[in-house]
Amino acid sequence: MNAMPAVLRALDSIILGKSHAVRLALSCLLARGHLLIEDVPGVGKTTLAHALAQVLGLTWQRVQFTSDLLPADILGVSVFDRAAQRFEFRPGPVFTQLLLADEVNRASPRTQSALLEAMEERQVSVDGTTHGLPEPFFVVATQNPHEQLGTYALPESQLDRFLMRIELGYPDARHERQLLGEEDRREVLHRTAAALDAPGLMALQRQAAAVHVASPLLDYVQALVAASRQRRDIRLGLSPRAAQGLVRAARAWALLDGRDAAIPDDVQAVWNAVALHRLELRQPAEDGSRTRDALLRMILESVPVPR
Repeated sequence: MNAMPAVLRALDSIILGKSHAVRLALSCLLARGHLLIEDVPGVGKTTLAHALAQVLGLTWQRVQFTSDLLPADILGVSVFDRAAQRFEFRPGPVFTQLLLADEVNRASPRTQSALLEAMEERQVSVDGTTHGLPEPFFVVATQNPHEQLGTYALPESQLDRFLMRIELGYPDARHERQLLGEEDRREVLHRTAAALDAPGLMALQRQAAAVHVASPLLDYVQALVAASRQRRDIRLGLSPRAAQGLVRAARAWALLDGRDAAIPDDVQAVWNAVALHRLELRQPAEDGSRTRDALLRMILESVPVPR
């Protein structure tokens, strides 16, 4: 656990003024989840993904998703070797420890779905042969808002594969001035040394999975999930996979705080990031009180916190 303060310091030195989003991203990886970063262009989505790979000492590949991208461009392709008289598989960029799927919602639904098996099973099947992916394996996808031209909404089945969805937002005035007055963050990133490596990260993942969750806290998670399914203004509530992810994320958040037991504060800290992208409203929001954010706050307020 001694490495975590150094990891957080390094990430905070690159992504300025976004410590909560950085902690969410890191807890997502500690929980062995995949991360979706949704925001407007230019706020540091790609830089955060690159920083995670650099600071955690992971191999990484970046795929720029476009409308003409094919599944084979991600997974790889079998090529006939005339000398050996057989087909040989040439791995695609998915064969890495951290895959940055940049602007994932600009690709067609067919290409988006090529990531499903990799995200869920940590393997890919090409021409009837299954190929395992490296460990650890994470997908960090960036997404532009749906209302932007040339974007395709991710289907619910793929959204549910992302443990967390986070936003970075614009920096506050102090940190924006720091960005303007200092060197480019990419230069800072390139000279930042790794504070961890893949075996160290996997050891921390095992620690996160071992964080104690008491029975009353599981009751609390169940009550929150049930409340999301019972509201009339929510068409699609939280799935059992979402409930499991909420527990895993809370464990990871507790580990970041140096604790070996999760508490309700941990669940509340990761609640929005785990739940927001999984809710589907029955009708478009008519006012601010009916947005997903507001509904999640209402659910938190309606469920008693265990003592």
